[in-house]
Amino acid sequence: MAFVLSLLMALVLVSYGPGGSLGCDLSQNHMLDGRENLRLLGQMRRLSPRFCLQDRKDFAFPQEMVEGGQLQEAQAISVLHEMLQQSFNLFHTERSSAAWNTTLLEQLRTGLHQQLEDLDACLGPVTGEKDSDLGRMGPTLTVKKYFQGIHVFLKEKEYSDCAWEIVRVEMMRSFSSSTTLQKRLRMMDGDLNSP
Repeated sequence: MAFVLSLLMALVLVSYGPGGSLGCDLSQNHMLDGRENLRLLGQMRRLSPRFCLQDRKDFAFPQEMVEGGQLQEAQAISVLHEMLQQSFNLFHTERSSAAWNTTLLEQLRTGLHQQLEDLDACLGPVTGEKDSDLGRMGPTLTVKKYFQGIHVFLKEKEYSDCAWEIVRVEMMRSFSSSTTLQKRLRMMDGDLNSP
């Protein structure tokens, strides 16, 4: 079965343009939106993380998978999309509105939505549909489980201010890694002049 999936992935990659490129052009604006989202998340800090040390948790962010270069282009696009979608969902919950400055939260939501729209153009040719086999494969599933852990943590901590602060710090780490992944995708697509 793994061989069949590998073969299908190779066929998808070969069929979408020269040199296996999917023709996914992440614009400079997409990269700027990512940096702006990271900056906004930094501004959303309401508590000192030191005040919340008792609530620290290792969410097991799959950093090596995301930053390590082991993902092929189709997988990287799927993983990045999943990270952005899950982040958007996390900051779009009713409970998040009570935890953050509304203006900054809305700006963050808008930025994440814009990045998702940009990436949808890349995801469409890769998967055809959102709930395709690619979304159920290892790397994307790992990202889903990571975010599930965050949701469980928030619920266990009853969405306390400290729990949200721990999650904010964790999301900064995630956003930073997603920026690294976006740079890799731009390079995969032949744009070696990306910042």
